[in-house]
Amino acid sequence: MRFLEPHEASVLSAFSALATGNPFLPERVENERRALGPAFTPLTTVWHEGADFDAPNPNVDRLFERAAELAPELRVRLTRGARAGAGELGDYQGLIFYLLYYRYIEVFQELVERGQTTKSTTAKVRAYARYRDDAKHFLAIPGVRLPLELSLDLPPEHLFAWGYQVRRAFEGTFRGIHGGSMPAARLRAAVWQSIFTHDSQRYGRSLYQRMGDLTTLVLGESGTGKELVARAIGLARYVPFDPETGCFQEDPGASFEAVNLSALSPSLIESELFGHRRGAFTGALENRVGWLEACPPFGSVFLDEIGELEGPIQVKLLRVLQARGFQRVGETHERHFEGKIITATNRDLSEEIAAGRFRQDLYYRLCSDVIRTPTLREQIADSPEELRDLIAVLARRIVGDEDHEALTEETARFVEGELGLDYAWPGNVRELEQCVRNVLIRGRYEPPGLARPGEDLSALLREGKLSADDLLRRYCTEVYARVGSYEEASRRLGLDRRTVKAKVDTELLEQLRG
Repeated sequence: MRFLEPHEASVLSAFSALATGNPFLPERVENERRALGPAFTPLTTVWHEGADFDAPNPNVDRLFERAAELAPELRVRLTRGARAGAGELGDYQGLIFYLLYYRYIEVFQELVERGQTTKSTTAKVRAYARYRDDAKHFLAIPGVRLPLELSLDLPPEHLFAWGYQVRRAFEGTFRGIHGGSMPAARLRAAVWQSIFTHDSQRYGRSLYQRMGDLTTLVLGESGTGKELVARAIGLARYVPFDPETGCFQEDPGASFEAVNLSALSPSLIESELFGHRRGAFTGALENRVGWLEACPPFGSVFLDEIGELEGPIQVKLLRVLQARGFQRVGETHERHFEGKIITATNRDLSEEIAAGRFRQDLYYRLCSDVIRTPTLREQIADSPEELRDLIAVLARRIVGDEDHEALTEETARFVEGELGLDYAWPGNVRELEQCVRNVLIRGRYEPPGLARPGEDLSALLREGKLSADDLLRRYCTEVYARVGSYEEASRRLGLDRRTVKAKVDTELLEQLRG
């Protein structure tokens, strides 16, 4: 008996590619086309939640229906002795992974939504028994040995946990990282690879247990969404499912902690990360558990502004990444870090290393996985309509479903008429969001300017009312307000970064950003 008809081979391999591929790469569209044939509906290759919030992909339902028709037929052929090669069996296996994921997608989605609200995803999942039976029905076929290199030894509880992880990863990437431009699309694809690597089959066999050993470094200008990227990765880590209790072993929503290092003093950073013993320093009135110690095995700690770390703490963090060990401040007892470290910075770390401010050995521990977030300028240059789409996303976030269309139109009209479509958006999406808020409140947005409100700077200069120090302070503040990065401001000004940081006038900065 023939296992596959000639026209079925391409369809089956397409489903296998959809099950194991990156959904944010253009290849997804071609695989959907191959799987559906004439029933395929052409859509944009960029898959994201954009301005058209409620437009579903019609191909998804058709693909599930096609998989649900094809899988039982192929299983029957195998039980009747049809001979299939290793490649065909591997593709059949991929088809079943696809079918199981979409058959239980509402279960996974309910778990995702529950985690976003009550964080009670460790409750018993009653649907697992049905999932287990379906997995065994399609994958445990008497006399048929599915390819060992794929998942012969992967039990149903692992496939179930993997499916839940895929759903969390898709939700966090699709809904958390906006933009219809190709730079934004490449960013989502890069996030997916950070979670599952480029080889999802190898990930499913063994790497899912080891991803905490790989540190992710997110680079990009201020306001480009580095924390959104870190959150999408951190909240999508694999969480084991216990078939005996019917529960997941951890709550993914409770296993991600973001620490903004630039907002903390060096001594406080050390205490926050590593914890401290009672009496270790003045004010240490009780023992404290640091974020590294509190992080569960499948959790993540996000260290934002990693370039701000002082040298002694860099040494301690390097030891965590090398040996997974650390000590609380004031203790000698060795503790073990079991989670994943995600870091981010808007600094050029190569320049920091050359200047002796950042350890090269630490950098090489951080850069096993590097993601670069695109600027708003890059996104608009690639796709000019992206600006209006992002305004729509932000407007909906600010005022809700009912009024976002009017605010979108008002903001877009203001930007086009007053700022111009070639405005550089030095503050990136963060600045665009404040523009939308300003238009909502005042009907307009004033980009950061050099003079204080109500002051004519040129007049002050002509009248000699500014000292050289006043002028330098104002100019440093202006440039920093525009670029959002001490490193970039120092490059433009030709000054040391520490000088720029010391000269920035925080009061003026607040007024410029207001």
